[in-house]
Amino acid sequence: MDRRDSRGWVEVICGPMFSGKSEELIRRMVRYQIARIPTQTFKPAIDDRYSQAQVVSHSALSVAAEPVPDSATLLRAVQERTVVVGIDEGQFFDEGLVEVVEWLAAAGKRVIVAGLDLDYLGRPFEPIPTLMTRAEYVTKSLAVCHRCGGAGMFTQRVIASDELVVLGAEGAYEARCRYCYTPGEFRQERLAL
Repeated sequence: MDRRDSRGWVEVICGPMFSGKSEELIRRMVRYQIARIPTQTFKPAIDDRYSQAQVVSHSALSVAAEPVPDSATLLRAVQERTVVVGIDEGQFFDEGLVEVVEWLAAAGKRVIVAGLDLDYLGRPFEPIPTLMTRAEYVTKSLAVCHRCGGAGMFTQRVIASDELVVLGAEGAYEARCRYCYTPGEFRQERLAL
């Protein structure tokens, strides 16, 4: 008996760091695995903070994942029998991820993408915002503000760097609410020197 529903769709899980995006992706992928639905999970090859071959949440939950360098490689790696495709840290993929996700959904795959919707300066962090507009389901996760305990919707960089992506730096980021968030805080300090 083939339980595969031939209609694909797109789900996006977004929010700031420490909001449980990877944890929710893992939960959804494991739920499909328990039901014996063929799944594959992917992560950007540059993200090796916790594991090379797993998506690992800050709370130490994990699921096996294949690291890929770009969206084209991801597309080539998806097996025909796969029904559900999970993608973690979608913001670290190239703009081609939008087209890849659209193609997979049109081919009957259920695609779940987790990622930051805003960068550390509060700007849209592509390709997640565009994927949100193309998704059937969007889950916006909030963290707890590291300063006041409020609804953390921003990722605050707390180390000095002008790089868009700073990976693996322990203590480099905090979740912040709109009142405690100060975009570009360290950039402004350096410019004043």
